[in-house]
Amino acid sequence: MAAGDDNRNRRTDSDVKKILLTSLSAMIAETTTFPIDLIKTRLQLHGESLPSTRQASAFRIVFQIAKDDGVFGLYRGLSPAVVRHFFYTPIRIVGYEHLRNLVPSYDNSPSLFSKAVMGGVSGVIAQVISSPADLVKVRMQADGRMVSQGLQPRYAGIFDALKKIFHAEGFGGFWKGVFPNVQRAFLVNMGELACYDHAKRLVIKNQICNDNIYAHTLSSIMSGLSATALSCPADVVKTRMMNQAVNDENKVKYKNSYDCLVKTVRIEGLRALWKGFFPTWARLGPWQFVFWVSYEKFRQIAGLKSF
Repeated sequence: MAAGDDNRNRRTDSDVKKILLTSLSAMIAETTTFPIDLIKTRLQLHGESLPSTRQASAFRIVFQIAKDDGVFGLYRGLSPAVVRHFFYTPIRIVGYEHLRNLVPSYDNSPSLFSKAVMGGVSGVIAQVISSPADLVKVRMQADGRMVSQGLQPRYAGIFDALKKIFHAEGFGGFWKGVFPNVQRAFLVNMGELACYDHAKRLVIKNQICNDNIYAHTLSSIMSGLSATALSCPADVVKTRMMNQAVNDENKVKYKNSYDCLVKTVRIEGLRALWKGFFPTWARLGPWQFVFWVSYEKFRQIAGLKSF
């Protein structure tokens, strides 16, 4: 009994360390790459209100943000993004590791298909819990675009956004766009976690390099590309669904995610579903590099085995 209690205590201590380390690593990665996420969001919303004859580009959007809001405008919406990762990243990373340990495996590693399912499931659970913070982040990022159009921003900060959303849309309003959000989370984590885990093991097994920063960098690049390709259409729908607010006539532009998908393709074409692809990849690559290198290093310092 005493031995069992000791093992449980060790597992609990290990889980607490992992939660703290994932939160810290995610905060570092989010702060480092947040401006790219803002650009991606603006690109995805471009052409939503009216079809634009002028093609949007990442460079044009950066110039416009710097002109209207200054350099710090590139960090509009950072606070809810960081808050989101206090919930989202620990749940999906630690949850995936727990699921991986439960699944029967060959050669000490589950199959790629099993990893993909586990990554998707852990991502869905994490996203449902963290969806309110994600909603506020998207709304505050979109507010910068309103300022550039000479309009007043909807929210003064994260607490003002939470209060106004609750009063205007009720408690359920915090989960607006949760369905496309969950779809995206499943696809992102299916590509990101499964690919990183599988790629790192293949790199080490084939002796391309040891379990070090080179293996982590190579694996994060491959996982970022696969996650972006799988999730970009769902990400566009999620961004637009979460950005829309109820108008004065108590109506919304999109009835559901399918309606958003159909209207986006009909008005802007199929390519619109991959709007912001390169900024998304440009963000996911560095984000995963910073996160995984930091997280793996922190685990080593804390006396935990490699992910």
